[in-house]
Amino acid sequence: MSVRLLDLTLVLLVCAGLAFSAPSAVRAGNGIVSAPVALASAAKGDVTLVDVRSAREWRQTGIAAGAKRVTIHNPGGTKAFVAEMVKAVGGDMSKPVALICAAGARSARAERILTAAGFTNLQNVSEGMLGRPDAGPGWLKRGLPVTPCPEC
Repeated sequence: MSVRLLDLTLVLLVCAGLAFSAPSAVRAGNGIVSAPVALASAAKGDVTLVDVRSAREWRQTGIAAGAKRVTIHNPGGTKAFVAEMVKAVGGDMSKPVALICAAGARSARAERILTAAGFTNLQNVSEGMLGRPDAGPGWLKRGLPVTPCPEC
């Protein structure tokens, strides 16, 4: 593809709202972020880290340090999940968000749901809390900090 055609394609994507910039420490080219990068970014306030697992899982392992709890298993369904996410980011759906679950599947699903709802700066901590061979060892095996959640 020629540089001129590539530039034209980028212009069209930007005009269509399909391309946007984000902090390089938060946004990876493929929508994936590692657990250590998510932790560092959340600690700096560059990203809102959100744990989308169930309350039972939060009780079992604790919550990734600094993460907000917004379960994808909301009894009110997808609309209620999206509404809770909007609250979690203070109404700013362009705010950088890193989603984490047990092993990346639910956070990927949450990313798809939220993108369809208008969120524009999402990341998936695909290794999750427990790890996955193709994604990384996981938050817990990396020894990253967790916050107990006995009240969950």
